[in-house]
Amino acid sequence: MTQHTSRFRRALFEREAELATVDEALDQLLGTDGAPTGALLAFAAPAGLGKTTLLAEVRRRAHAHGCTVLSARGGEQEQGSAFHVARQLIQPQLAGRTEAELRATLGSWYTIVGPALGLCAPEHGAPPDPQGLRDGLDWVLTHLAVQRAPMVLVFDDAHWADPESLGWLAAFAPRTEHLPLLLVVAYRPDELPPDADTFRTLPGRSGQRALGLEPLSPEAVGALVRQTVGPDADDAFCQEAWAVTEGNPFEAVELVAKVHDRKLAPTGSSAPLLRDLAAAQRGSGLVARLERLGPSTVRFAWACAVLGIAIPQDLAARVAGLGTEEAADATDRLRDARILSGATTGDDRLEFVHPLIATALYRAIPDAVRVALHGQAATAVADGGLGATAAARHLLETHPEGDDRVVALLREAARENLRAGAPDAARRQLARALREPPSFDDRAAVLFELGCASLLTEPATTVNHLRAALAEPVENPALRQGIVIRLAQVLAHSDRLAEASETLGHEIRHTTDPRTRLRLQSEQFMWDAFRADEPDSPARSRRLARLADRLTGRDLTERYVIGLRAWDATLRGEPAETVLHHAQRALGTEFSWAYADRGFEVPVLTALTHMYADRPGRAEELFAAGTAEFERQGWRGAHLSFAYSLLAYIRYRRGRLVDAEEYGRAGLRLAERVGPGTPVMWYGVTILIEVLLARGRLDEARDLAARHSFGAPFPAAVVFPDTQTVHAELLLAAGDGTAAAAELEAVGRRLTPRGIQNPSWCPWQLHLARALADREPDRAAELAAEAVRRARGFGAPSAVGQALRMAAEVTTGTERVKLLEEAVQWLAASPAGYELACAQVALGAELRSTGQDPGAVRLLAEGLETAVECGADGLADRARAALTAAGQSPLPAARAVPELTVREDRAARLAARGATTAELTAALDADEATVARLLSAVYRKLGTDRAGLAEALHDTL
Repeated sequence: MTQHTSRFRRALFEREAELATVDEALDQLLGTDGAPTGALLAFAAPAGLGKTTLLAEVRRRAHAHGCTVLSARGGEQEQGSAFHVARQLIQPQLAGRTEAELRATLGSWYTIVGPALGLCAPEHGAPPDPQGLRDGLDWVLTHLAVQRAPMVLVFDDAHWADPESLGWLAAFAPRTEHLPLLLVVAYRPDELPPDADTFRTLPGRSGQRALGLEPLSPEAVGALVRQTVGPDADDAFCQEAWAVTEGNPFEAVELVAKVHDRKLAPTGSSAPLLRDLAAAQRGSGLVARLERLGPSTVRFAWACAVLGIAIPQDLAARVAGLGTEEAADATDRLRDARILSGATTGDDRLEFVHPLIATALYRAIPDAVRVALHGQAATAVADGGLGATAAARHLLETHPEGDDRVVALLREAARENLRAGAPDAARRQLARALREPPSFDDRAAVLFELGCASLLTEPATTVNHLRAALAEPVENPALRQGIVIRLAQVLAHSDRLAEASETLGHEIRHTTDPRTRLRLQSEQFMWDAFRADEPDSPARSRRLARLADRLTGRDLTERYVIGLRAWDATLRGEPAETVLHHAQRALGTEFSWAYADRGFEVPVLTALTHMYADRPGRAEELFAAGTAEFERQGWRGAHLSFAYSLLAYIRYRRGRLVDAEEYGRAGLRLAERVGPGTPVMWYGVTILIEVLLARGRLDEARDLAARHSFGAPFPAAVVFPDTQTVHAELLLAAGDGTAAAAELEAVGRRLTPRGIQNPSWCPWQLHLARALADREPDRAAELAAEAVRRARGFGAPSAVGQALRMAAEVTTGTERVKLLEEAVQWLAASPAGYELACAQVALGAELRSTGQDPGAVRLLAEGLETAVECGADGLADRARAALTAAGQSPLPAARAVPELTVREDRAARLAARGATTAELTAALDADEATVARLLSAVYRKLGTDRAGLAEALHDTL
């Protein structure tokens, strides 16, 4: 029952229970009986049972209570128009503002959500990912709800909403309880897509299911008849009105309106006429009634049915091929026939009285005529300046004719949708362009664009499209290069790294241009670096070194190759100075993490080389810049998950475990939205387990592993930290040394042939030594000694210190003390706070066991303070227990120099040993100004200067 029928009734019949629920929700929203709370209400019923009328009453009551009301409605013909519903909801709230005002309102979300909402044109560059766009829409709606509270959002015909809007609103719906927002949704249950199941099972106060609507009873239909045509309508007439409409409110209202218009006497003798009147409202009866209005009116009605909802009269006239006066006459006739009405949006647009009428008329259009009308609509829309996207909706319904203009419009629409964050809509448009078909010269380009549009949603289909594009005779070298690189990218992201490398290798062999070959080589080197099954990694490493060492870094491609060289040097354990030299050459002027035609992998790897070489501060600077780029681009899915998880790993390596856990959980939450089994999920789970083990929370780590099936089979792509090694660490922590040893032996068999021997990157030998210490002590000692040798070759203090500390675990006697003392010295000069705490506590415990209690107490106290500062709760508990057993207060006050913080203490000790400013900045991972401030605080607290540091600290050195 739509707005125009209100003059035929003065009340909603038999909807008291539903309206009571609405009133209760409005009371909660307004805080009538307590704190204001939002809610979600959904009404699910077949067509014609009064959902639209009920929602109109919701809007009326919300307005009466002073609420801000947002309205939107899905349309059967508009389902292919991305963000059609989102635009209806939000655009009116922001329309009319200048670009500067919009930018001020939307902030960093302007370029992400603006194109989707039709508020601005998409910018060139990489588009946002769908999750990032949904996050932006969440922010906009949340912002509006808070600013304009209380707010009621009314969403009708949700079953016909475009997938992009429906997916967003379905995901947003559970948040309404925490906002001053009432979301009211109506839909046909049998037609609601599966991905909108949130509306079927509702959260919180709105109950656990959608509310259904029942047909009207005979009494209600009788009341409607008497209200409209007079109180003297007899029972037989009213009973027949109910029978022929089966209590369907829409049909009952329309039937009674016709009785009123025809001045039919509401008596038993007239009752037989009701069946014919009711039949004229449905299917063939409706079509026959329309045909009696004349050919031009029929054509105008068909044009309106093709155009959908909120139809501009002049546009419908152009599609129907009518003049202005003919269109006005047709409009009047269709209004009088109760087929069209004025739109409810406040302008002069037209709407069908009910979606059932629109559907019936659309399906009654002869196939050939319907196709032709869609073609005329596309032309009219494009010529009217409404844009390629609006025209593309109609072009999808036309037959292919080899029209170059159609291909051009569809490609333009696809580009707009892709940049606006609607890749599925772009894919549909490009698939249709391919069927047109495009000209011989354009076919490869269309296939390439189709592959790009399908990348995130259908990787297997993308591979087929891109392989087909390569099979075409591509004359443009840049296009061919783009196709090959994108094909390798999607193969790699589908865990088909060997195929990615082979694809690039084949193209490299047939490429004559040196710069193109270098670009392709950089891509091949990158994907080979992630291959766990690379057949000859040492040979690839030698080729990479020869190539990178002669490059100057004059352009982005050269710097990518040099960055890969830095990463390869890290894995193979070349000296840290060499690693940093190449990393700094690669950075030059820092390259972006968000280039449209390149992956983010090399910038990430280059940043991580700084972490392994004991420059985590620099790594964090690079990650902060890269993460900000991801967020500005709207890349809030896999990209941002990788960034957060790896940032958690950097924080873990520098001993900031509380921060590491926070970032790790944020990264894992994003990974869970991407989906199980993806590379980003392996990273998220692996890193968070490593952090939880360091914090001493074994049970949580095991629960996390069980929840995500963390174990064999392990991913084919390289993950860092190495997933199988972390799994073995988990087994070791749980006391299963035998199973851990088997896992670590497998890691050695996998990494050793590839030449990956840096224990800072993967300390598998050290963990294997721990696992074998009781059963094979000699082999354990050999493994640990080899790991120490490799760590010394790499030279990063954290790597050497960690190797020495873990080697001490499989050593006994005085040698154990020596290893731990050296480990403490190395780690004190590194940024690895957690490793330092482990070494201090281990050395203190060892000294106490050998009777050296004074030194033991000091080291245990220092270890306790460092552990507490790091957030290593389990280690701190062990230190407290050891201090208590020694008869000491388990408080950090046992430090010899209690006035100094851990970082000041480390700076003081290094300076007392004669460390230069450069050495201090490296060891403390700080800039010169920070080092100066630390030393200034030390001098002030100790009452000395640098020359007197050794004397002031002589008792603790």
